Amino acid sequence: MMLGLVLHSALTYNVTVHGNVWNIKDTEATNITTDFLVLMIHSFRMPIFFLIAGFFGALLFYERKPWQMIKNRTVRIVIPFIVFLLILTPIMQFSFGYASETFGGQENALTNALALFSEFSVYIPKSTSHLWFLYYLFFATTFTVLLAFLLKKTPKLTQRIKKNGNYIFHKPVLRILFFSGITFFILTVLKTPMVASSTSLIPDTNTFVYYTSFYLIGWLLYTSKQQLETLKKYDWLCVILAILLVVIQGILIQYADLGLKSNTNSPLLIAFSSSIVWLFIFGITGLFIRYGSHHSTRMRYISDASYWVYLIHLPLTALFPILLQKVPINGILKFLIVTIATAIVCFTSYHFFVRNTFIGKFLNGRKYPKNLKSL
Repeated sequence: MMLGLVLHSALTYNVTVHGNVWNIKDTEATNITTDFLVLMIHSFRMPIFFLIAGFFGALLFYERKPWQMIKNRTVRIVIPFIVFLLILTPIMQFSFGYASETFGGQENALTNALALFSEFSVYIPKSTSHLWFLYYLFFATTFTVLLAFLLKKTPKLTQRIKKNGNYIFHKPVLRILFFSGITFFILTVLKTPMVASSTSLIPDTNTFVYYTSFYLIGWLLYTSKQQLETLKKYDWLCVILAILLVVIQGILIQYADLGLKSNTNSPLLIAFSSSIVWLFIFGITGLFIRYGSHHSTRMRYISDASYWVYLIHLPLTALFPILLQKVPINGILKFLIVTIATAIVCFTSYHFFVRNTFIGKFLNGRKYPKNLKSL
């Protein structure tokens, strides 16, 4: 979730034109480095999120009663999605409307943006915005739970799946090749190397199929959890190879003059995307198991804050660039300032207004003390 803050802060300074997906651009401060950063983060951020969600969804399903798991997911996913979609919709329309008109040279940008609040339609959600992941997490969870109930009726098939999963996860090279092959097949069928994050209120088939595949594999990983330690093998190598492949992929898109874009239906780009995502997933997961298996108060604090930070960060990544528009510094510095400023506001608001309040309990299931002496 935290990488969403970095990704959205970088988009304003991308050389790439993102159209209506991100219509804010500081044309005087674009920098190709931010494009590579966005390409890299987008290649694994949400796939690994859905895989982890599948893993812990399975934990709740098998370690507690299935209906307790369903209740938990409803409270942690469905209700926050509805509440924050309603709260954030007018804020999002204001912030992005104001930023877009400001960078477009509109003199009355602020007046026009504020005028939106007088219209009833501004309060009605027209998209899921950056909360799309909760929307599709609900669909992925529902689909997988139904599938799990069906598999309970076929114990022999279930055992065979567990056995094969154990074998595949145990083999470092095989697991990368096997799951990359599955992703390659899915992307080939979907005819794109990069599945766009659909923010439409009408469910998108491509988004559902792609991200649910990672949720399912995360669920399968839980049934083979005894193999988690094996993910530490070649973890650093996987991450380094993934970064190198991202750089090569970016060069092919930006400079190779092959007519390729990040979403061009090309077997070459699909092969890159399929390999990169699983190298990152197994590499990063292995690194977290290696270095993050022990309790850390700091990491727990950041983890608890991440939900709130992600929910509220997006309007800030649209508004802070306005303050820097006329500042004569390069795009990298502006990107860093926007990222840091957004993080400071998000974490400060979490600490003083969320962590030990009903909002913190609503998002994380309990209130936490503000005392940081133990950090």
